[in-house]
Amino acid sequence: MKLNKTIAQNIVQRTMKIIDSSVNVMDERGTIIASGDPSRLNQKHIGAMISIRENRTVIIDEELVRKWNHEVKMGINLPIVYLGEILGVVGISGEPEQVKPYAELVKMTAELIIEQHVLLEKERWERRYREEFILQLLENKIPSDALINQAKFFQFDLQIPTTVAIIKLQDSTINKLQSVVTYLETKYNCAVLSLSEIAVLIPSTQCLVLLQNKQTNKLLPPDMSYHEYKIAIGTHFTFDITIAQSFQTALSTLNFGLKSYPKRSLYIFEQHRLPVLLDNLSATWQAETLLKPLQALYDSNENLVLQKTLQQYFLSNCDLALTSKNLFIHINTLRYRLTKIERITGLYFNKIDDKFIFYLSTILNKLL
Repeated sequence: MKLNKTIAQNIVQRTMKIIDSSVNVMDERGTIIASGDPSRLNQKHIGAMISIRENRTVIIDEELVRKWNHEVKMGINLPIVYLGEILGVVGISGEPEQVKPYAELVKMTAELIIEQHVLLEKERWERRYREEFILQLLENKIPSDALINQAKFFQFDLQIPTTVAIIKLQDSTINKLQSVVTYLETKYNCAVLSLSEIAVLIPSTQCLVLLQNKQTNKLLPPDMSYHEYKIAIGTHFTFDITIAQSFQTALSTLNFGLKSYPKRSLYIFEQHRLPVLLDNLSATWQAETLLKPLQALYDSNENLVLQKTLQQYFLSNCDLALTSKNLFIHINTLRYRLTKIERITGLYFNKIDDKFIFYLSTILNKLL
């Protein structure tokens, strides 16, 4: 541990709020690195050097000031000690008898500030490496032989079924991101993916309760409104589905949801399983080949009614009566439209392969 200028300046500012005297902080070589009197910065302090060398309080009175040719000012200098090591010296300028009552208080304050700084640095270190561990876990980059040891080090229980959720902040700022992460860290393991996205690892039992009770908003601070975020819930991690797979399904669910349902704030993989799984297929030559017979249907604005009819047909589980009811048309009109779709595409609803291509087209067309 080394006393730096930032910590030293913090000591000066905090202690000078307690006492009405100028305070100096000297490093392990006796150089003034922070002071209530900026003109004294970077000067060697004789009293501090003696205090460090002999590990004792050095009182500088008027006689000693004269003896040292006025190179110092009257005051008291006390060694700053942390875990038995002298890190530097804190000095209080003024008549020794007047500042003496505050000397130990200032020393204690300085040492508490240093201890607090060390604890904060330790916390930052733990947070940084824990987040790195979670990111590697999500991306399946940890070798299996190292995974158990790393999980044990970070007290991460691999036996607990876990669901990955991704929170996307709308109009994100660094302050908003920090606020959400701080809130989440009190409850869950999480990792920042970008300035606007956070991955959260939720025990699957808790996730199911949140979903059943429609309380996914509890993943965010109470003062956030639903239009400030999007949440995507991945598949539940079990012993045959890895956390990395849950993460990938959450990413794909978010991507699908943003494109297909931009006004919603919650997207759940289990509710959109097939289109989410097809999401990565949408921009491939395979998808282009599948959709080619339907190109004439989807490329013409004159066929919007037929497109809507096809969509509703599958939303109604291919039930003609239910489809005509939902479209507010006669069933014969529905049959006419379906026949027209067959004529335009060259595909037929009574052929299982063609019917499957029709269904995939209604999904892939939304993803493109």
